[in-house]
Amino acid sequence: MAIESLSRTPLYELHKSLGAKLVPFAGYEMPLQYPAGIIAEHLHTRAKASLFDVSHMGQVRLSGQEIIVGLERLVPADIAGLGQGRVRYTMFTNEAGGILDDLMVGKDGGDLRLVVNAARRREDFSHLRNHLGAQAVQVLDDRALLALQGPASVDVLEGLAPGISDLAFMAS
Repeated sequence: MAIESLSRTPLYELHKSLGAKLVPFAGYEMPLQYPAGIIAEHLHTRAKASLFDVSHMGQVRLSGQEIIVGLERLVPADIAGLGQGRVRYTMFTNEAGGILDDLMVGKDGGDLRLVVNAARRREDFSHLRNHLGAQAVQVLDDRALLALQGPASVDVLEGLAPGISDLAFMAS
């Protein structure tokens, strides 16, 4: 795929301004490394904390009357029992019960928010539209998605959002 035909995340210009080496990944122009180098980045992440742009992942909002029942037909998870502001890891399955892809599902008000893998985002979006109807599926392509990783992640985030350390695992 030619680099000109690749999609860009909302943080593309920031990556470029910070001197990132950009490479094709899952249909996007993504940062591979910054001037400090991969080893320095790896060591920093393992010792402290690093922020990763994962905006190439597919983000979707599902809404509608029967959206929970509809999604439960596509995944082997209890979506109806998912608490408000909670997130669950699950999988899309095919008619034979085979795994198509894994995803995260969160409950946000009356809506559901999903994050699907970058490499299968088009197939996953199509799967959702085919089974739930196009009107129920809103792809959120204009949103950034960040992952903070490393042992100091909670401390770093606590400095920006006091009280975040009280957030439970798999909560939003």
